[in-house]
Amino acid sequence: MPLALLALAIGAFGIGTTEFVIMGLLPEVAADFQVSIPTAGFLVTGYALGVVLGAPLMTVLGTRVTRKRMLMLLMGLFILGNAVSAVAPVFGVMLAGRVIASLAHGAFFGIGSVVAADLVAPQKKAGAIATMFTGLTVANVVGVPLGTYIGQSVGWRTTFFIVAALGVVGLLGVAKLVPEQPRAEGVRLRHELAAFRNVQVLLAMAMTVLGFGGVFAAITYITPMMTEIAGYSASSVTWLLVLFGLGMVGGNLLGGKFADRHLMPMLYISLGALAVVLSLFTLTAHNKFAAAVTIVLIGGLGFATVPPLQKRVLDQAAGAPTLASAVNIGAFNLGNALSAWLGGIVIAAGLGYTAPNWVGAVLAASALALAVLSSGLERRTVTHGRRVAGHVPEPVVAAEARR
Repeated sequence: MPLALLALAIGAFGIGTTEFVIMGLLPEVAADFQVSIPTAGFLVTGYALGVVLGAPLMTVLGTRVTRKRMLMLLMGLFILGNAVSAVAPVFGVMLAGRVIASLAHGAFFGIGSVVAADLVAPQKKAGAIATMFTGLTVANVVGVPLGTYIGQSVGWRTTFFIVAALGVVGLLGVAKLVPEQPRAEGVRLRHELAAFRNVQVLLAMAMTVLGFGGVFAAITYITPMMTEIAGYSASSVTWLLVLFGLGMVGGNLLGGKFADRHLMPMLYISLGALAVVLSLFTLTAHNKFAAAVTIVLIGGLGFATVPPLQKRVLDQAAGAPTLASAVNIGAFNLGNALSAWLGGIVIAAGLGYTAPNWVGAVLAASALALAVLSSGLERRTVTHGRRVAGHVPEPVVAAEARR
């Protein structure tokens, strides 16, 4: 794997830390600003919605500069947003800082996925994407638990100052290690938008929203769930997040490995198992050991879907993949926002802190249904192409081979 992938992973590490660390600090932030836990959950929802809006917006704005230059500008925006959150005097300002930082998220991973895929041979694209996303998953093993510990011990503002510093490291890594690539010629916005007429691209994005939303339905409220239901102390949330991060690392690497060989079967297995595990979490959350094991499985199964879903979008949007890739990153975070909101609703309705697990199970099962539908439509396209033309067009052959 090229050294440039390390630079992308460094940036992903910083972004992953700021995205997930807030979950371990929700009680501290809520207490400081004197708001409820569900209200503090808007820091998760607001960030996620910022990614959804920022992914296409920043990608379009970046079409006039090289991909390396755009990645550097995005890291600068990320640094600014976290600095604003760190000094926020009121809840609204902190929410604004989260949104500013989130605008960089989708475009960074979207453009970074295209850069990563272009650096390797075609049969290694999913593995390269997974390598970049390893920075995001490792953040949950190192950055998020450490940030949670610091936030609980010293103060959550210190955590966000450190995250801003991580952004500086990411910026320097991109500047030093990512090679300059000429701006793509002949690709206009209309070419990028054309990808969204492909039903397979839209189905992949819908799977992203629902599948990854299932993960966040449970994990957004992991701190109150583990302290109030499982009986863990607040300080134990740190190592529980380490377990979640370890699961993410393993799932991401496995997803990248098998997506290059058997993409759709990988999605069937991971989404189906995720729906089952989230359902069981309503029961296992009442036992410390069982809850810890379940958290690992949720992280692993959730992130096993990331490389295959991102690769499927790149494959289906071949020729003009940048915007589709970025929008799919936004789709991950749309799922985060949807599930965090739904989780807050069921908690506020008095159904208890385990109720979001049922929300997650339904979302994951819905994503599995869409995966089956997508595969069926693809098989129909292959059959129709053979019957009408007497042969299978090359893109269809490639699609069938990926299955």
